[in-house]
Amino acid sequence: MTVRGVRGATVADANTTDAILSATQELLLALMEANPGLLTEDLTSAFFTVTDDLDATYPALAARGIGWNMVPMLCAREIPVPTGISRVIRVLLHWNTIRPQTEIRHVYLKEAAKLRPDLMQTH
Repeated sequence: MTVRGVRGATVADANTTDAILSATQELLLALMEANPGLLTEDLTSAFFTVTDDLDATYPALAARGIGWNMVPMLCAREIPVPTGISRVIRVLLHWNTIRPQTEIRHVYLKEAAKLRPDLMQTH
């Protein structure tokens, strides 16, 4: 079994607890839908980052809210980049899987789809 990175990003509608948790849950559920068989028991860890304009709550709380209680998680704030997109939430999942890298589907929602148009896995 190999550990594969699964990436995703979205944009929160506002810097509020509800907006951050809602956007994060939508992203995590989309990642699970795009990668059938991605189960929480197979996740080594989840690493969240947010742009510096999001500080109302931790995105990891959204994962806990959908039952990811045994997944080790970390949240960090990104550096402020003048040309960056506002209110972005990113996640990097470390998934124990036998799938080859070519079968991993990354998900970029809303305006965050501009971050990686080359992946062609936007919703």
